[in-house]
Amino acid sequence: MAGLRAKLYEQLFVGAHPDGRLTVLNRLLIVTIILAVLGAALGTEPELSDGTHRALLIAELVFGTIFLGEYVARVYAAAEAPGEGSAWSKRWAFMRSWLGIVDLIVVVATLAPLIAGDAAVLRVIRLFRVIAVMKFGRFNQAIQSVWRAIADRGDDLIVTAALAFVFVLTGATLLHVVEGHIQPEPFGSIPRALWWAVITLTTVGYGDAYPITIVGKIIGGLLAMSGVAFVAMPTGIIAAAFSDAMQERRDQKIQEMREHLERLDEIDENVVAKLEQLERASHKPPE
Repeated sequence: MAGLRAKLYEQLFVGAHPDGRLTVLNRLLIVTIILAVLGAALGTEPELSDGTHRALLIAELVFGTIFLGEYVARVYAAAEAPGEGSAWSKRWAFMRSWLGIVDLIVVVATLAPLIAGDAAVLRVIRLFRVIAVMKFGRFNQAIQSVWRAIADRGDDLIVTAALAFVFVLTGATLLHVVEGHIQPEPFGSIPRALWWAVITLTTVGYGDAYPITIVGKIIGGLLAMSGVAFVAMPTGIIAAAFSDAMQERRDQKIQEMREHLERLDEIDENVVAKLEQLERASHKPPE
């Protein structure tokens, strides 16, 4: 049983496998989760036939059984987690960890619609299960590096957000002054005009609100052109953060390789010294 438990731990817990990659079982679980989410989304379509709804209900039962079995297997295999403590203390630690809570929510969210009517919103929660599996994998360190790099540029992003707010508020105020009396519905107040200013700054507008006077069109054009520069600024900041994070990862890999080579050199020196010692002992003349 101990061998089966160790095998389950290696297959289910991301990062436990020697190569650090997602195992075949975890990849199959990710596919299952995606299919379950798609099935839950399709189940909300009222135009589907009764036969399709019955098929989706059966699929929900299958997915729920799979997720329940996965959760039980994870609790059972959690006893193999490294560190001190008894098997049950390690299992309890997993069950109250955020990943264990997510797993339990997935099981409940999958089986709840079969017991308590329509719970489509709960079923969508299982999408978070995909994120949980991927996050606790070999990508975890890379994600942390990226977030750390973005956090280092928090001041730059705050300044960019403040500048965007100034642009939006200025555009909304000007359009309210120029066209508020002409188009009271979209521009009758600054809060109303803020909707137009936001979509004009970030996109090209939806066409539900637009200026009709020459001055208003000039203001709208300037705001739209400012939006191009505004979008480019945070994009450049985040791109630089990603670049720094990847460079940090490369430097870390190079350092790990150097340390590994140093350890190999030490091993080689010890082996050579041991061989020389054995050789001297073998050639020592008998007394």
